[in-house]
Amino acid sequence: MDNPIILIVVGVIVGLIIGFIIAKTMEKNNASKLIKSAKKNAASILKEAKSEGETIKKDKILQAKEKFIELKAEHEKVILSRDKKMAEAEKRTRDKESQISNELSRNKKLNAEVENKIKDYNHRLNVLDKKQSEIDRLHKSQVQQLEVISSLSAEEAKEQLVESLKGEAKNDAMAYIQGALEEAKLTAEQEAKKVIINTIQRVGTEEAVDNCVSVFNIESDDVKGRIIGREGRNIRAIEAATGVEIIVDDTPEAIILSCFDSVRREIARLSLHKLVTDGRIHPARIEEIVKKTKKQIEQEIIEVGKRTVIDLGIHNLHPELIKTVGRMKYRSSYGQNLLQHSREVAKLCGVMAAELGLNPKLAKRAGLLHDIGKVPDAETDMETPHAILGMQWAEKYGEKDDVCNAVGAHHDEIEMKSLLAPIVQVCDAISGARPGARRQVLDSYIQRLKDLEDIAFGFNGVKKAYAIQAGRELRVIVESEKVNDEKAAELSFNISQKIQTDMTYPGQVKITVIRETRAVNIAK
Repeated sequence: MDNPIILIVVGVIVGLIIGFIIAKTMEKNNASKLIKSAKKNAASILKEAKSEGETIKKDKILQAKEKFIELKAEHEKVILSRDKKMAEAEKRTRDKESQISNELSRNKKLNAEVENKIKDYNHRLNVLDKKQSEIDRLHKSQVQQLEVISSLSAEEAKEQLVESLKGEAKNDAMAYIQGALEEAKLTAEQEAKKVIINTIQRVGTEEAVDNCVSVFNIESDDVKGRIIGREGRNIRAIEAATGVEIIVDDTPEAIILSCFDSVRREIARLSLHKLVTDGRIHPARIEEIVKKTKKQIEQEIIEVGKRTVIDLGIHNLHPELIKTVGRMKYRSSYGQNLLQHSREVAKLCGVMAAELGLNPKLAKRAGLLHDIGKVPDAETDMETPHAILGMQWAEKYGEKDDVCNAVGAHHDEIEMKSLLAPIVQVCDAISGARPGARRQVLDSYIQRLKDLEDIAFGFNGVKKAYAIQAGRELRVIVESEKVNDEKAAELSFNISQKIQTDMTYPGQVKITVIRETRAVNIAK
């Protein structure tokens, strides 16, 4: 125990224990003080919260009372308006009830009147039936008396009356038709002439005559021998390859190519030109040159078609139709080049359509394609009219209905369904009727005139008939005893209709009926 270290350690431990006890005691005192202050703060907070709650409670009670008063006022307004509407509905109901009662009383009166009228009607109907039976009996007796007097039955008399009425009606109809035609001519003829004349004046004329022969010019007559070849083998090779007859005669510096097909003539002409220019002329070379020339002509046909549609401002034309247009360059109709004719018709159609307020592009299209049926291919049915064939091709390659109808109807093979058709027909006649534009074979020309006269002789009362003015006028002389003035007008109309139905001709034909009365006496 006397060890000082132990004493020191014990002293330190005791000191620490005493310090700890003192610290705990101080913390306990501080905690009690904090608890007391917290209790005071909580009490004050509770007091303030209670006062604020009372204030909020009073405010909410006041707001609830005000809201209740507002809702009560609105509810009273709704009840008042509903009462007012109910009063009005009751008033309307009372008015309708009074109105219905009035109408019921009125209907009772009307029903009584209607019953009286029905009785009166039935009485009158019975009286009328009796009178009708009496009238029928009298009518039968009168008809019997008339049949006895006239020696005709009722059916025979009716037939005679109908026939007489038919004649009068026919004369009246002819007079009306003639008057209508004259009136239409007075109002429309001047305007039509103006449109046609303006159209013709605004389109330049290109006349082209295509013959069945072509002349190939050479520099000297020595070339003829080289073209003929040894024992004529060169000229035979050319004829066999092209299908063209080569005529070598005494004509100086010229060789004649003869063939009805202008495409073959052009192939032969170009082939000869290449052979003469090259200088090598023998059968193998001839066949080679002709083959190349055919391809060149086919390409040129396509180029001609493209240039034509571009010049006319026509777009989206099918390539096959473009090729057909190009082939027109080597076709002719009555001596008139088909391509030049179609170009002219297209220009005339465009101008005339513009004058009439129609679509000039469609009119040009129809005018250019109107004669494509005259350009045959390997599959063409030669018995089909060219207008119908052209219409079928136009339909096949997607042309519009108006264009197809105009192509098919320009020679009246089918019915015209649009205004483009008569425009194409008129412009085709204008182009074909230009002086020098066409040549017809004399036999067909004479036959057409004879057919005109024969049609006139097919009608009763015709004494003489003369086709004059190159077939533009038919002059008919009738017997005055058989044909009166009214029948003369009717005869002229009937002949014109017969010509339109049975014949195809360019332009128009004027029919003049002449009736002459002569009184002849002899003084002795």
